[in-house]
Amino acid sequence: MTDKPNALPKTASAKTSPQDPAALAARFPKDFLFGVATASYQIEGATRVDGRRPSIWDAFSKMPGRVHNGDTGDVACDHYNRLEEDLDLIQSLGVKGYRFSIAWPRIVPEGTGRINEKGLDFYDRMLDGLKARGIKAYATLYHWDLPLALMGDGGWAARSTAYAFQRYAKVVMARLGDRLDAVATFNEPWCSVWLSHLYGVHAPGERSMDAALAALHVTNLAHGLGVEAIRHVAPKVPVGLVLNAHSVIPASESSEDKAAAERAFSFHNGVFFDPVFKGAILKISWRPMATACRRSRRAILRSSTRSSTGGG
Repeated sequence: MTDKPNALPKTASAKTSPQDPAALAARFPKDFLFGVATASYQIEGATRVDGRRPSIWDAFSKMPGRVHNGDTGDVACDHYNRLEEDLDLIQSLGVKGYRFSIAWPRIVPEGTGRINEKGLDFYDRMLDGLKARGIKAYATLYHWDLPLALMGDGGWAARSTAYAFQRYAKVVMARLGDRLDAVATFNEPWCSVWLSHLYGVHAPGERSMDAALAALHVTNLAHGLGVEAIRHVAPKVPVGLVLNAHSVIPASESSEDKAAAERAFSFHNGVFFDPVFKGAILKISWRPMATACRRSRRAILRSSTRSSTGGG
């Protein structure tokens, strides 16, 4: 205990500034890994280059009024053409990890069918560049850029998309798995399910509970199939899922508020966590949840009707 509210850690000098890198670093365990993260559609650009085909975000961002300022990912940070320069920037930061996402429409442009070798070549160069710089590589297979062609079959509302994802995962891991330090199947499926299919503020912009529930089931199925594929092709690579968990607190101790909190927890967390940890979604009452969803959707639409390009 100490009566000095801002006492520095023992490993830092009392003469150092609170913003001194040594003082900041001393607050973390020695094995703490600092890194940076990106998403393919947000940074790569080159959306019509080397065989890449459109994603749902390419289409969504070009719809009038959908994205702030009408921004698109056509150029973005031009990462596709500035790869070596960007890897040097990452190295200059002194971080040891880089989490990036792989663009499905760059690897399997139509979602199914032919494989685009030039797309795989790009990520080959990226992984080789990271290893040469001593930076660990953490890949995400899906950060919301579904190949647009799959929307013809229903997109994430169609069961066939889960099997298309399974094949895509196999293709990626067969080519790149030997240099990955870990892989995630999905980034924040809460967003690609609810924001994309119920609230309509992310691509593809659906506003349907039926579409959202179908996308929820197919996404969970795709995660399971993807994990199975990854473990089969690259069994030594750690595999996981990136979930954005929500804290849910009842407004009061009343039974009504507690019941509402349980429904909210199931909606935000349980429908994604339970299939992973319990193998099933617990039975919940969708009628009151649907009412709550409609209220939540109206609140979200009032606060912001325009998305940033590609999300978080």
